[in-house]
Amino acid sequence: MKLEYTPEQKAFRMEVRAWLEANVPSGPQPSFDLTREGFEAHRDWERKLNDGRWGMVTWPEELGGRGLDYIRWLIFEEEYYRAGAPTRVNQNGIFLLGPTMMEYGTPEQKQRFLPSMAAGDIVWAQAWSEPGAGSDLAGVRSTCTRDGDHYVLNGQKIWSSRAVFADWAFGLFREPGSERHKGMSLILFPLDAPGVTRRPIERMDGEMVFAEIFLDNVRVPVADRLGDEGQGWAVCMATAGFERGLLLRSPARYQVGVSKLIALYQAHKDELPASMAERVAKCWMDADAYALAIYAMVSKLDKGGKIGPESSTNKIFWSELDLAITSTAMDILGERGELMPGASEAGDVGTWLADTIFALSGPIYAGSNEIQRNIIAERMLGLPRA
Repeated sequence: MKLEYTPEQKAFRMEVRAWLEANVPSGPQPSFDLTREGFEAHRDWERKLNDGRWGMVTWPEELGGRGLDYIRWLIFEEEYYRAGAPTRVNQNGIFLLGPTMMEYGTPEQKQRFLPSMAAGDIVWAQAWSEPGAGSDLAGVRSTCTRDGDHYVLNGQKIWSSRAVFADWAFGLFREPGSERHKGMSLILFPLDAPGVTRRPIERMDGEMVFAEIFLDNVRVPVADRLGDEGQGWAVCMATAGFERGLLLRSPARYQVGVSKLIALYQAHKDELPASMAERVAKCWMDADAYALAIYAMVSKLDKGGKIGPESSTNKIFWSELDLAITSTAMDILGERGELMPGASEAGDVGTWLADTIFALSGPIYAGSNEIQRNIIAERMLGLPRA
């Protein structure tokens, strides 16, 4: 891995920066979780990105991308966060399902779904967790019963990200009678199909980020299965690798967060103990370390490598880094940190509270950190199962 950018990479950065400066909407953006209007505003942004061919720069040109390597994707992400561009409402699609479809999808599936994914025409929800199967996905009970050239889906999904307003979902289902890691398939299904019911779940800050999905004899073509029948666990683990190890949480997110934290510290340092400077410096060093680790990972991917169980170490690191940044900010703010966005005189203070509330969920979603530590122990260190 080279620790300096080539002239071509530097020129690419300037191209990205110029486009974002000309196109990122100014002022506060509506949340895509609270209202249909906000969701559609973010979908419009996805379409604008796609019109500029920035929807997913690593994808082949014929599928809506630019055919670039992952180093340039990291450069794009750095400029994207630097510009304060809107959150990607279709991140479950472009960052999780899309790369998995590149590896496991049929040519027909790629042509059918990936361009519309990059354009924001189809926004995806993740339908994995169930009431009795959260981090332990091998415990899912929702079923897919083969009926000719269709599957009949039955069951319940919960904590389904983006499912309130999304168009389609990708879910893990098992053949009736199968157990644990065997007999499961990853199936794509439209959220407006007959037999699908969505029930929004209100988060503690009032945002409708998640939904329960109930499936009652939902018929889905076999052609909408991703990967081989009964091999859903392997497909699912590939998706989890992208979720935990690379695409869902790019380093730029934390580098920008640390920059804001440093500015906050500078504004209040005269009233803070000396130990606070050490905490801020630790956050800065960890964000930089995470960026270097991801650059090393994408260098491996660009040479044909794959993401393995080391994605679990990344997931633990970025989720705990997020908590460290936000908790340090809240301790700097003291009682002022309790002001929510929109409160009198809250200003930027309220955004730290919202960020902290979200960061608290980091050690849970994408597979709890306890489960990730088990994976590291068993698959990376070769320790026996407890």
